[in-house]
Amino acid sequence: MFHFQLVSISGKKFDEDVYEVVLPTLDGQIGVLQDHMPLVSVATSGAIMVRRNPKDPDSAREFFATNGGAIEVSDNTLRVLVDEADRADEISEAEAQKALERAQKMKVEAKDAVSLEHAQQLIDRSEVRLHVAGLHRRHNRR
Repeated sequence: MFHFQLVSISGKKFDEDVYEVVLPTLDGQIGVLQDHMPLVSVATSGAIMVRRNPKDPDSAREFFATNGGAIEVSDNTLRVLVDEADRADEISEAEAQKALERAQKMKVEAKDAVSLEHAQQLIDRSEVRLHVAGLHRRHNRR
């Protein structure tokens, strides 16, 4: 077991001992377990998956949607600092789908590079939230 802290601008989203955390990075997904080597990296947009205990099935994992941040592993502590992180069970798929559609419309109607980039960021955020909500739904059906 090691300690995992997920901290967003709005405060701590997770702060407990866990068995495994899988994170999205620039080089792909990485898994962190007890006694992981020291690491500083960039978290990218995607799903953070948390397994609390070694014998927990995949269906017991907790999921968070994040749009990137910083990762630090040292002394059996994993800290992930992000602008925002949404727990899967707090995400409404219907609302995320509507937000994606609005963002796609904004992108089509963008008149400059700044508007285009902002719309793309909203699209990316909505797609991650939809993906994480879908993972949560599929795993909770079992």
